Amino acid sequence: MRVLLVDDERELISAMAERLFFRGIEADWTTEGAKAVEMAEKTAYDVIVLDMKMPGTSGLSVMRQIKARRPGSGFVFLTGHGSAEDREAGEAEGAAFYLMKPIKIDLLVEKLKLAAQAAGKEEA
Repeated sequence: MRVLLVDDERELISAMAERLFFRGIEADWTTEGAKAVEMAEKTAYDVIVLDMKMPGTSGLSVMRQIKARRPGSGFVFLTGHGSAEDREAGEAEGAAFYLMKPIKIDLLVEKLKLAAQAAGKEEA
């Protein structure tokens, strides 16, 4: 499985990418929404994990841009600033899960696999 992690907390996502790698998941990451869109144009990710709130953009906006280019990707929101409104908006846009930080890595792996399956991707 190939995932893209997008969060403005560099230490968090770099460590998360490493932990996913040790569990057999290829994970690229970026701290910028615009860079995420660019990366998704070049690489077909099974699942994209987005922070809901990032400087200068929102996870929803990034999700919409990526979905326009890669409609087959699965999406998961992982946020530390959750609200019922954000959850409903993410689910309405097609996110498979809306998860809160901090998260146990095994739970994230489980949700990534389910999100990939929901998007019709083969589990790797």
